[in-house]
Amino acid sequence: MRRLGAFLLVLYALFFLLGCTRGPCVTISTPAGKQLAALSVEIADDDTKREVGLMYRKHLDEYAGMIFVFPQPAPLKFWMKNTVIPLDMIFADQTGRVTGVVANAVPFSETPLGVPGLSQYVLEVNGGFAARHSVAAGDRLEFSGFQPVTDR
Repeated sequence: MRRLGAFLLVLYALFFLLGCTRGPCVTISTPAGKQLAALSVEIADDDTKREVGLMYRKHLDEYAGMIFVFPQPAPLKFWMKNTVIPLDMIFADQTGRVTGVVANAVPFSETPLGVPGLSQYVLEVNGGFAARHSVAAGDRLEFSGFQPVTDR
């Protein structure tokens, strides 16, 4: 039984470390450079993709999310209409610096949610993800496997 637990721990660590080796990825790091998490992401970089977002999804893997890319920094607000699962919304400015987190947004709510200031990116992840990984304002989002196109 102990071996099985150790094996599963090693698998989990490998998934965490290698989870973004293929496809688009967002890595979240502290200002000092300590990696907090790496996620495989879907990219919502045009109006159609941004409008649908994660609506109707019944499941989202722990190290998966959707990165919303906007043409320029703006005061952004999101709602949870037709969104079945609770989400954290991690807002970031044009440099990738996290400007704030909306934690555990309530499914199906039509209340607009956002953070003070301007953001150009919003990373949606499972509700509670930011707390589990100590993500906070001032941390950084780094993109790999894609270039965030901002002219759409």
